[in-house]
Amino acid sequence: MPLTAGRAARRLRLRAAVGSLAALLLLSGCIAEPGPESTLPGSATAAASGSPGVPATSAPLETTQSSNKAPVYWLGRSNGNVFLYREFRDVPEQENPVTRALRAMMSEKPLDPDFFTPWQNPEKLASSISGKNVITVDLSEDAFNSNLDADMAVRAVQQLVYTATAAAASSGLIDSGQQIQVRVLVDSHTDYMAFDHVQLGGPMSRAGGLAAPVWIIDPQESTTLAGGSVKISGRSTIAGGKLGWQILRVEGNGDKAPYLTGETTAGTEAAQSGLFTLALSLSSGNYELRVSQVDAGTGQELNVDTRNFTVG
Repeated sequence: MPLTAGRAARRLRLRAAVGSLAALLLLSGCIAEPGPESTLPGSATAAASGSPGVPATSAPLETTQSSNKAPVYWLGRSNGNVFLYREFRDVPEQENPVTRALRAMMSEKPLDPDFFTPWQNPEKLASSISGKNVITVDLSEDAFNSNLDADMAVRAVQQLVYTATAAAASSGLIDSGQQIQVRVLVDSHTDYMAFDHVQLGGPMSRAGGLAAPVWIIDPQESTTLAGGSVKISGRSTIAGGKLGWQILRVEGNGDKAPYLTGETTAGTEAAQSGLFTLALSLSSGNYELRVSQVDAGTGQELNVDTRNFTVG
């Protein structure tokens, strides 16, 4: 994409500012504490680049599934931080699985009102996968029409990385036993500064520490389930950790009353790491499910995720 003089100057100023910030952090040896909406677990630079020293992923890569639903990651707030949460969405089949999932991420709203996305629906969006497990995404500049700070920009880019890799893995398009990377082009060019903060063009992996500490997988928000035994599943980032759960019955006027409560433990086996399941007997009605990690020392509930659903 040819640059005007003004655009080139602006890009140079942004790079200079990022370089100055990096130098300041190295000299000071600490990072000033940001506000609740921009706190980032770990280094923003490392998280964006998937560089050595950062776990390749803090959420297991999705496995191949027969469903046509697309895995889409959204941003959501928990304990004053912002993490990535996943939903499975119905999508049209005109495009390949990766493009379909990214299109949903950039053009649709999350089912759960607690989630959000800073992406805009781009005029152009395409994706391809190389034999080396590299997903290349090419999109137009209008996808970035949101004003974000540096940490939220990192999260938004990782939202794209998580969604692209999830879609490729769940549709069986890549070898999930190898490292998977995502390369983002903007109007077929490299070196674009996403949201004015994250430089694109190089290969990126899922960054550790950004997947939600607790998320409910099933039921999804506003789902209607058959009466009787209701299966609930989810994931915690702490394998073997204690989880507290509560079912609230939601009355017609919106009032909520405790209905069932209990504790469970997240799985520790390699293939089931962090996963939890519950089978509950629920009569017809509207419910809210709450699941949280439990602090071993204080018993305090941490990182609560909630889900509303109906039993028919």
